[in-house]
Amino acid sequence: MATRPHPVPKALRGWVLPLGLLLLWWFAARFGWSSSPMLVAPEAVWARAVRYTASGELRSALGSSLWRNLAGFAIGASGGLLFGAALGFSRLFERAVGPSFHTLKQISLFAWIPLISVWFGLGDAAKVAFLSLAAFFPVVLNTFEGIRSVPREFIEVARVLKFSRRQLLGRVVLPSASPSIFAGIHLALIYAWLATLGAEYLLVAGKGIGNTMIDGREHFQMDLVIFGVIVVGAVGFTLNWIATRIETRLLAWRGRSVAQF
Repeated sequence: MATRPHPVPKALRGWVLPLGLLLLWWFAARFGWSSSPMLVAPEAVWARAVRYTASGELRSALGSSLWRNLAGFAIGASGGLLFGAALGFSRLFERAVGPSFHTLKQISLFAWIPLISVWFGLGDAAKVAFLSLAAFFPVVLNTFEGIRSVPREFIEVARVLKFSRRQLLGRVVLPSASPSIFAGIHLALIYAWLATLGAEYLLVAGKGIGNTMIDGREHFQMDLVIFGVIVVGAVGFTLNWIATRIETRLLAWRGRSVAQF
């Protein structure tokens, strides 16, 4: 049976809400729906974007933020994979440190900032440490859950076939646990980007897209603030898209999901 075509072209499906909001924003500014000076026109934001990009300030600010984000993500995700694997494979290690870890994960991420600032100062080292912590916990939890969720039947079949430890790990455990592990890495990348902005707000100011937004707020330049918000959203979307594409390619053996429409 032939499927009914979608009324909206595939290339435009993700743009319906943004275009609708943009149109509403333009009408609000054009016809003066609010007298607040905080409501700036889309044209003003576009003009600010052109100037900020042409001057090189955007490249400098965004480069600094992305460097911190990727450094913190790499450190936190690597540590999370090792720690999560240790928890998953070793019952003794889980009993020894698992309760402490599950207690620490309940602490709000921003509650660590006073300690981080004492241990690492207030510069880039503190920001990277904060981002590492943001990426660490989701990777640990998903790695642990992925390993512990491997069906016992798979393990029994591998033992019947007399798999070595290396074969058991490479052919049974990792393939079964990889969807959960990649989900944790995906979450870590998102959380690290969100934490990047929090670190730039709460620690010493420097170059970064978060500090650009702070400057705009302090000088009541709402066009700069809105431009910063758009850039943050665009970068977050791009990081999510890249992570999704990598995950889809590496886990292509799973086949398509049930969500066909």
